[in-house]
Amino acid sequence: MNANFLLASLVIGSVGLGLFMYGKRQHRAPHVVVGIALMVYPYFVPNLGPMFGIAAALVGLLLAASYLGL
Repeated sequence: MNANFLLASLVIGSVGLGLFMYGKRQHRAPHVVVGIALMVYPYFVPNLGPMFGIAAALVGLLLAASYLGL
């Protein structure tokens, strides 16, 4: 654990919390699911590179789901 890892986890988790709260208020299931995933997965990923890669993939999936109208 170093400061970069903790800061990245905090930022990604904060984005996840924002998505979760938005999805809960707007009744949007994809936002809730991606928000929970963004808050939880940093606990299980030990490196920064994969952490940012997974975050980008999850946000990309959310954008695709929004584009498709889910």
